[in-house]
Amino acid sequence: MTFKEKVKALLDKALEENQHLFLIDLSITEANKINVVLDGDSGVNLQDCININKALNADLETEDVDFSLEVASAGISSPLKLVRQYKKNIGRTLKVKTVSQEEIEATLADADDDFATLTWKAREPKEIGKGKVTVEKNVKLPYSEIKEAVVIISF
Repeated sequence: MTFKEKVKALLDKALEENQHLFLIDLSITEANKINVVLDGDSGVNLQDCININKALNADLETEDVDFSLEVASAGISSPLKLVRQYKKNIGRTLKVKTVSQEEIEATLADADDDFATLTWKAREPKEIGKGKVTVEKNVKLPYSEIKEAVVIISF
């Protein structure tokens, strides 16, 4: 088993023991710098990162390999990558860039395994007469059509 395979196996085991957490990214450089990025169904706190770090570090210390290990949470401004992230952010406002370069700022109304449903209000010209009217827009986007989606934080 290579060093990278061992790290992946240990990380999978640690995440099995912490079901509320999930892996966003794992990178291991040629110099054995291990970078783990996590997210969780209700966020990731410092203790979660410490627990995963300890679980990996304890078993990797027995290896005859020099390494460095960093375990972090996905930042709030990080783009959503997994369906599980969309599901946990239902009800929040997203800034979505589609594959066709359209930008939509909308509320994530629903997310299933194949689609994200976005809703927003827009001002459009009246069909008859002058002026504009506010209309409710609704679109069901397949994840393959989403180039990038970021949660917008409002205070």
